[in-house]
Amino acid sequence: MSDQLSQITQHYREILKGIGEDPEREGLQDTPKRAAKAMQYLCRGYEQSLDEIVNGALFASDNDEMVIVRDIELYSLCEHHLLPFIGKAHVAYIPTGKVLGLSKVARIVDMFARRLQIQENLTRQIAEAVQQVTNAAGVAVVIEAQHMCMMMRGVEKQNSVMSSSVMLGAFRQSTNTRQEFLQLIGRSR
Repeated sequence: MSDQLSQITQHYREILKGIGEDPEREGLQDTPKRAAKAMQYLCRGYEQSLDEIVNGALFASDNDEMVIVRDIELYSLCEHHLLPFIGKAHVAYIPTGKVLGLSKVARIVDMFARRLQIQENLTRQIAEAVQQVTNAAGVAVVIEAQHMCMMMRGVEKQNSVMSSSVMLGAFRQSTNTRQEFLQLIGRSR
């Protein structure tokens, strides 16, 4: 077991004791290690970089029309309570000579989602990363998610969905471009 995994495992053992559980009882004996491994997996975005994710998957293209990847599933942990928020991201950009490999958009979403987050920052990080990689004329990101910190504790509102958006470049400057994006993702009236 790595030193880091060992430390996290010990902390989970202490958390179990702190809530009044016995980490030695049969059902919990391996829980601290399993929880530590799960946390490392859920936060693996810290181990990734934008360069590694993109891995040169930019391709020359004459296309200057909007490219949209809709309904990208995302799973993240709220940095305030360490509880999950689950939803989907819609990402669009307007190419200026290069297009990004399709799976790379989803990988960018995952890299930032697999860090402790608040949804507003996650939305901006994805938009700025796509802008940085593609040098696009504009980037738009909308995230819709349900937050367990609001559903399982506090106000306990089961049907609430948070939406956040970031519009850069042409999406911010042009109402028509923004409206086209929102219509294509089904968020415009």
